Amino acid sequence: MSKRLLGHTFSLLNVDYVKLNEKWDYGNVISPYFRIYYIDEGEGLVLSNTEKIKLEEGFLYIIPSFTLCHLRCDAYLSQYFLHFFEESPVGLSLFEYNRKVIKMPALETDIANFKRLLEINPGRGINRSDNPKIYEKTIYYKSYQELNNIVSDSTYLETQGIILQLISRFLSSKQFKNKNPAPIPSKILDAISYIQLNLTSNLTVDYLAKRANLHQDYFSRIFLQFTGERPLTYIHVKRIERAQYLITTTNLSYIEIAEETGFENVSYFSKIFKKVTSLTPRQYKQQNLLKCDAITALECRS
Repeated sequence: MSKRLLGHTFSLLNVDYVKLNEKWDYGNVISPYFRIYYIDEGEGLVLSNTEKIKLEEGFLYIIPSFTLCHLRCDAYLSQYFLHFFEESPVGLSLFEYNRKVIKMPALETDIANFKRLLEINPGRGINRSDNPKIYEKTIYYKSYQELNNIVSDSTYLETQGIILQLISRFLSSKQFKNKNPAPIPSKILDAISYIQLNLTSNLTVDYLAKRANLHQDYFSRIFLQFTGERPLTYIHVKRIERAQYLITTTNLSYIEIAEETGFENVSYFSKIFKKVTSLTPRQYKQQNLLKCDAITALECRS
């Protein structure tokens, strides 16, 4: 784990301190980036498919990327929040086996880290709306991420360091259970990296096994052992994660997205998309994207 951590980088998207009310009520949120919250007053809820997590004063929370949830406040909630993208050299997220909301008591250092992030990254809040369906668009992602390219080297490095500190708090949590503590064999890491970098190619288990110079059955067995999924299932999940990102952040057609994610036709793409997410691509888009001309009709932060 420690060697793999060195290759991870984190791209700041948003950081801010906000006061919310009952208008903060958004279901079926599934984002391509991580969220970290520190609650300093009030109460809220994060509901996932299997859990109901109370947002309460004095606690820190992380919502990994591509974790489907419902964000809600019934009365009043004030929070520090951090949004960031994760980049891994081998395509494995630090939370690959822990795609769930984690809650833990906040320390004084956590609060200080949030305040410092705000101090060195001014103007990185979400000024348009609290609604993920509005601010999760390519134009907004680009405008925020471009700011990372113009900050000073010292600010960039300090920001990376603070994000790492906040992430480390969850990695040490008892709720963070590494389902696969054994080192991943180099041939499996190579296969994972190859899949991530070649999603548009005709990926087959037989081809991946031959690349690794392993028998197909043995390759599938150890791939399952170290990733928790069969190779074909893993390929499907990674392709659909990429498709979710493209649906959320671009105006590509479903045909184009199917091509961009390695599916031979839209019908098969839709079938696998629903199998992985329980939603059709159209349903996912309707729940996660709104047209720009509808922005003014939606509730903005008061």
